[in-house]
Amino acid sequence: MGGAHSREDLDISDSESDGEENYQDVVEEEENGERSSERRTKTPSSIDEVDAKLRALKLKYPSQSHPTIPNAVKLYLHIGGNTPKAKWVVSEKLTSYSFLKICGNDGSDEEDDEEERESYWVLKVGSNVRAKVGLEMQLKTFGDQRRVDFVSQGVWAMKFISDDDYRSFVGKFQDCLFENTHGFESTDANKLKVYGKDFIGWAKPEVADDSMWEDAEDGFLKSPDPVTPARASQDLREEFEEAADGGGIQSLALGALDNSFLVNNSGIQVVKNFSHGIQGKGVFVNFDNGNCRGGSGLEYSTPKKALLMRAETNMLLMSPMTEGKPHARGLHHLDIETGKIVTEWKFEKDGTDISMRDITNDNKGAQMDPSGSTFLGLDDNRLCRWDMRDRNGMVQNLTGASTPVLNWTQGHQFSRGTNFQCFATAGDGSIVVGSFDGKIRLYSNNTMRQAKTAFPGLGSPITHVDVTFDGKWILGTTDTYLILINTLFVDKDGKTKTGFAGRMGNRISAPRLLKLTPLDSHLAGVNNKFRGAQFSWVTENGKQERHLVATVGKFSVIWNFQQVKNGSHECYHNQVGLKSCYCYKIVLKDDSIVDSRFMHDKFAVSESPEAPLVVATHMKVSSFSISSKR
Repeated sequence: MGGAHSREDLDISDSESDGEENYQDVVEEEENGERSSERRTKTPSSIDEVDAKLRALKLKYPSQSHPTIPNAVKLYLHIGGNTPKAKWVVSEKLTSYSFLKICGNDGSDEEDDEEERESYWVLKVGSNVRAKVGLEMQLKTFGDQRRVDFVSQGVWAMKFISDDDYRSFVGKFQDCLFENTHGFESTDANKLKVYGKDFIGWAKPEVADDSMWEDAEDGFLKSPDPVTPARASQDLREEFEEAADGGGIQSLALGALDNSFLVNNSGIQVVKNFSHGIQGKGVFVNFDNGNCRGGSGLEYSTPKKALLMRAETNMLLMSPMTEGKPHARGLHHLDIETGKIVTEWKFEKDGTDISMRDITNDNKGAQMDPSGSTFLGLDDNRLCRWDMRDRNGMVQNLTGASTPVLNWTQGHQFSRGTNFQCFATAGDGSIVVGSFDGKIRLYSNNTMRQAKTAFPGLGSPITHVDVTFDGKWILGTTDTYLILINTLFVDKDGKTKTGFAGRMGNRISAPRLLKLTPLDSHLAGVNNKFRGAQFSWVTENGKQERHLVATVGKFSVIWNFQQVKNGSHECYHNQVGLKSCYCYKIVLKDDSIVDSRFMHDKFAVSESPEAPLVVATHMKVSSFSISSKR
């Protein structure tokens, strides 16, 4: 566990050496195992210190002010990961970079724009780096140091000779990234085509209206909420950790009342909610033949989705039809109090079986409603509300031989490909939906036919989405970053509304991105992606979510919500493009994390500014409290 900057600060920390070390030296020494203790302590760990040592050696290569090669840079490699030996070493003392157009048919370099649809840009730096320009590079800029860091089979840093050289590179990189992402040359006309005139501030953040972010900062500081505001110095402290019964945890269903639930390969484990986390071996419901009604034809496999209902005494379990795909043709309905699956529901519309890819509660607090009988469903091109009562409002007879059919009470089946992926609800039942094309749509609580607001995509599919209780903030998850959107706007009558209640027009704030540093992104693993980002959990008007949490491989990553909204925060200094926040804390586990979520706000205690964080791996579940003490 630790802050992101603890590793990245190597670039500005002090050095203890008068010597110089380059990339080849390090490779050879590590292969031969001959590095001495004296050599390790004399190795400069700071890029600036390395530069100073190189100048002191008076090496005979072209001066900084008059390089003889175009696009001259110094290239560094980070080694040692998150260990005391971590440092930057010189890879190439003076080299050059170039952006090359690669033809998709034969992989040859192209300097023109032929076969544009089958070509893409790559960045080549010296002899060691050749990477396709993309978000996967996790490029991070340091304007005050004339430097960029990025990932390409390692973590690299480039330092530029002058401010003009630095700005030229960043501009060209952004142009290549836009073209690789959207398939169009980076021009004002094409940016207007991709984002639309109302969202041009997303393409040009410097012209965006950020007044709503500023208002949000003021409003947060004036909030009457008595809970102590979160501070950067706060630490996470592990309270409980225990192995899960049955192993193989697949999902986490947190309760706001007495219990929470771990869904695994063989059943559901009931655990107790406490002010410092979840703990205790309670009832275990086994998935066996005796627990499932036969004859329905519904496929059964380990549930990937569990939805609590009716004051958390019932649970709907959604099992995918095909491994690796989320779609299901129905649900298993578990009565938690008896420990029995009482029925199997089918999804059906106009007499035809259909599938759903996700389900969620009618609103943020609906699972605590003891009389709730409806919930929302989402498929690739469908958004609807299901009712477990019949069309006359009566609870269906579940004792019959045939599988009962859920009643489609409200919704819309879209004729064109919306490619819906995920959705969530606010406190009043407003709905936010994320799509494969990156778009995020906002629907009011009384219609599902047409979105009130549709935010454009930045080029990456939205894999998970969440919304604050008051509907003012949207958090979208992509593989490589999180996107935080402010939904507030002022209508023509001067009233402040959210994008769920009306069309936002052209006074729309630019979003902010939450990212891992290049080093943390590399340490998280090649195939590890952001998953399941969520706000902390409140279900009461006037309460403010205080943190955001997401999972990346073995990392659980936590951001301070107030800090992210603060436009003057140090993360945002000298940045180009959309503001990106890199200030976070990491919980590191030994195994891949299944889910990370904050418990309900009611479990926050006086000495902590936040409810406990629950982190589940396949075999264990841990609870962490946020301490307000150093």
